[in-house]
Amino acid sequence: MRRSEFERAVAAEFGPRASALMSDLVLPTLGDRTAREALDAGIPPREIWLALCEETDVPLDRRYGAGRLDPKRR
Repeated sequence: MRRSEFERAVAAEFGPRASALMSDLVLPTLGDRTAREALDAGIPPREIWLALCEETDVPLDRRYGAGRLDPKRR
C-alpha cells in the first residue's frame, strides 16, 4: 500500500473524522504512536492502515484493497 492509497483509504473509511483519528488516536500495536507519528517514523502505510482498522473495528471486508484506484479503461 502506497501512502496515497493509505490516505484515500482513511478518508473513505472515516470521512470527516479522518484527520482527528490520524492525529489523536494512539495505536498500541505501533508502539503507542498515532497514525501520523507512525508515518513520520517510517512505518509502512499498510501496517498503519491495519492497526487503524483493528483499533476502530473496521469490518474485515473493508480492510483489503482499500485506497486503490479503479484501473483505467482503454
